[in-house]
Amino acid sequence: MCLITFAFNHHADYPLLLAANRDEFFARPTEPLHAWPEHPGLHAGRDLQAGGTWLGVYQPTGRIAALTNVRQIPAPPTTGPSRGQLVLDVLLDPRPLSEVLADLEPRKTEYQGFNLLLGDQQGLYCVSNHTPRAEPMAAGIHGLSNATLDVPWPKVRKACARMADWADRPGPVTELAALLLDPATAAPDELPATGLSPEWEKALSAQFIQLPEYGTRASTGLMIDRQGNLHLHEQTFDAEGRPGEANTVRLEGFW
Repeated sequence: MCLITFAFNHHADYPLLLAANRDEFFARPTEPLHAWPEHPGLHAGRDLQAGGTWLGVYQPTGRIAALTNVRQIPAPPTTGPSRGQLVLDVLLDPRPLSEVLADLEPRKTEYQGFNLLLGDQQGLYCVSNHTPRAEPMAAGIHGLSNATLDVPWPKVRKACARMADWADRPGPVTELAALLLDPATAAPDELPATGLSPEWEKALSAQFIQLPEYGTRASTGLMIDRQGNLHLHEQTFDAEGRPGEANTVRLEGFW
């Protein structure tokens, strides 16, 4: 997952509104959003290479989790536990959220760079191994990409602005899932300097990334209404940017 914007306790009727894009190599085997039969109540896509997920919800605990990678150039060795497995682990952990966060804190450096948005009825937190501690989310609109929370990369600013506009007049979750489909790239003087070539920085500055081997493979919308019902929709895309499989989940009494 490479771009997330969310409105937390911002709209009177929706405690949480979230839109997210997953960017990945098209050759990486993946299952779209589905119910995991081995974990009743878990709804998520599945990374078939490492076994984890990038965004999911778990009804028994009312927990949601979403991941972005932190860009590190040069990339560290691909040893240690999978970041996608971390998402799965925190979703399925039966302990209170405070204990899950406390347990993760001393272990987060074992993983490659990540940001983890994690929450339930008790609160919403952003955990990163590039910040000192888990940060409780204040009410409002936030953005997250491949730097830390609310770093104002152009596509993050644009995503937050679109969420602010959309949250004023919320529509169906399918519409929310389509919030981040803009393929426009940032101006050269606005590009972040993360160590990539200018060509790559420009290509990756789009919300909806389209490269021959890498790009936006799924867009997701998530809504939790004031009655505690969860609405989740994922739209997948192929290497040409064409819509593929779409899946919708509604869970009553999630929160």
